[in-house]
Amino acid sequence: QVQLVESGGGLVQAGGSLRLTCNVSGNTRNIRTWGWYRQAPGKLRELVATIDRSSDTVYGDFVKGRFTISGDSALATVYLHMNDLKPEDTAVYYCSLRPWIRRPSGDFWGQGTQVTVSS
Repeated sequence: QVQLVESGGGLVQAGGSLRLTCNVSGNTRNIRTWGWYRQAPGKLRELVATIDRSSDTVYGDFVKGRFTISGDSALATVYLHMNDLKPEDTAVYYCSLRPWIRRPSGDFWGQGTQVTVSS
């Protein structure tokens, strides 16, 4: 069973940086992508970035080159490096794994870590 634990969130001033970490355990043989998503109050959950075993990455349009997703060789640890943070980046950031074959219960999700950017 896949389990995800996010860490690294916190309070940071605009223009600052944070590194989020997702620690992954369990069987990930059927996982297609590892990713970060975020959700702010009153807004829909949105894609931040994903990475796959080939290190191909996909980023949300809002990132504008400020964020970078990376991981170790096995993607047991996945990072989200966030630079030049803006108040609109304030959200709960979730680590999520999407299987090649969809599960009735959906993708795997962590508990989330709060990122708050002050102006």
